[in-house]
Amino acid sequence: NPTEVQMSQLVLPCHTNHRGELSTGQLLKWIDTAACLSDVWDNRGPSSPLTSARFLLFLFFSVGQVVNIKAKVNRAFNSSMEVGIQVSYEDLCSGKHCSICKAYATFVAQGPFGSKVKLKPLTPQTEEEKIEHSIAAERRRRRLVHKDTLKDLLTRSPRETELETRDGSVAVPAEKTRVESVELVLPPHANHQGNTFGGQIMAWMENVATIAASRLCHAHPTLRAIEMFHFRGPSQVGDRLVLKAIVNNAFKNSMEVGVCAEAYGQEMSVSRRHINSAFMTFVVLDQEGRPRTLPMVAP
Repeated sequence: NPTEVQMSQLVLPCHTNHRGELSTGQLLKWIDTAACLSDVWDNRGPSSPLTSARFLLFLFFSVGQVVNIKAKVNRAFNSSMEVGIQVSYEDLCSGKHCSICKAYATFVAQGPFGSKVKLKPLTPQTEEEKIEHSIAAERRRRRLVHKDTLKDLLTRSPRETELETRDGSVAVPAEKTRVESVELVLPPHANHQGNTFGGQIMAWMENVATIAASRLCHAHPTLRAIEMFHFRGPSQVGDRLVLKAIVNNAFKNSMEVGVCAEAYGQEMSVSRRHINSAFMTFVVLDQEGRPRTLPMVAP
């Protein structure tokens, strides 16, 4: 398959979090790199940074283990393509292999001055590729419907509801979970197109989302899934990125954190550009690895 890319990375101490596990932000950087390498098969110029993606995390890596990432284009549409990414775990001592994460990313092919480019069709060869090729069309349809559904929900007036706590405790005001952080985009943060590396933006967003989740549960939360990263526009070296996160809702054993990234140049007077959004699901695990009950959120 001309679009398939395989990448192997050894987890080192500099890649880990406070628990000695691979940082999710670092994993997102590697996933984005593999996906970018996969989408150059058409040879019609560069694609835009990650337009949208969904991730589902199952297990985590420790120092000394190997992260194997496989990415390939599942289907090319008119000017967009879906890239499927599979992440697996490899233990060099035992030889054990295990699937860790799945992701689906959508890229848009661009010509000069951001114009869209028509892609040539991709012919699947194996049975697995044929299945992914057909399912990609359904995922695209659902993604477009999902976008319209969210727009419809946002136009409705919110209804006043009475909040009931689960254990008699007071619900936590959502405002107490709010996080805002600023990052300066430097040359090492830029990709081969001169724009801020998409994986770096995702890593920064994951960081502020984790802090917001921690403020609700007063513990170290575990990221389980990312509903969507949606890149609305690029940013460049020298830009300041304002990253905002807040817990949108807490369910019995999980919580959703909304994150957005805004960019502005050196002039503070220039209005900020909304360049990215994401929705992340966190859980808090006890010593036996079971999800804990979470406090409710009062919006």
